[in-house]
This record gives sequence, structure tokens and C-alpha cells, in this order.
Amino acid sequence: MATREKDACDLLDADHRAVKKMFKEYEELTNSRGRTVGQKKMDLARQICQELTVHAQIEEEIFYPALRAVLKDTDMLAEAEVEHASAKDLIAQIEGMDEADEMFDAKVKVLGEYIDHHVKEEKNEIFPKARSARKLDLVSMRDQLMERKEELMGEEVA
Repeated sequence: MATREKDACDLLDADHRAVKKMFKEYEELTNSRGRTVGQKKMDLARQICQELTVHAQIEEEIFYPALRAVLKDTDMLAEAEVEHASAKDLIAQIEGMDEADEMFDAKVKVLGEYIDHHVKEEKNEIFPKARSARKLDLVSMRDQLMERKEELMGEEVA
């Protein structure tokens, strides 16, 4: 069996796995005590928010419009964009808080649950439809997504 080249879905899925791992680390930190735990949680929450913001942006700028152009049924894309809006709202709330706020952990936890739900839908519904769409070049789209992601991550750091 020939191995297929990594495509846009693989790149987005790698992002999903990386963020899931960060949420898991965050959860472990909420169960530990120590003077540096608060700062570690803040740093990790900010990193999660940055990753998700960039990920949502590249999906909305490149991936979703390309799918919209070739798929007949775009309801799942509309739903995904609504999920993005909810996540962005929560991200803005988290970024505007400090860790001492009693709602901080709860908001990070709920964001993780939103993302988990969203990832399952992409993986089970959107990615298979994208891969079966004949008119989509997901391999070159992967390069486009990667380039835009690097640009955005560079802006975030600056």
C-alpha cells in the first residue's frame, strides 16, 4: 500500500492533538499545589489560546472557504464556524482574566470541552468529506495553511 502524502487535514489534526495535550497538562496543573503552579497555568492557558486563535484563523481563511466552494452540503461548515465563534468568545474572556479569578479554571476547562467536540466533528465529518472532494488539492493546501500559520505565529510573538 502506498503511503499518501500528508495533507491539510493531517496538519489540522496535528494541531488538534497538540492542543489536546496542552489541555491535559493544564488539567494536571489544576490538581497540583505549589507557588509556581499559578504562573505555569497562566502561561499554558495563554499558549492554548494563541494556538487555537491561529488554528481557527487558518481554517476560516483557507480551509473552510475551499471546502465551501466544492461541497454541496455546507451545514457542517456553518456549524463549525459557530463553534469557532463560541471558542473565540471564551478565549477573549480567558485572556482578559487573571489566574486568581475563580472562574479561570472553569473557563479553560469548558474551552477544552468545546474544542474536543469540535475536533471530533472535524475528524469524523469534515475531513472525510474534504478528502473525498475530487476538486480539492489538500496537499498544496497543507503548504498554504502551514505558511499562513507561521506568519500568524510570528505576529503573535512580535
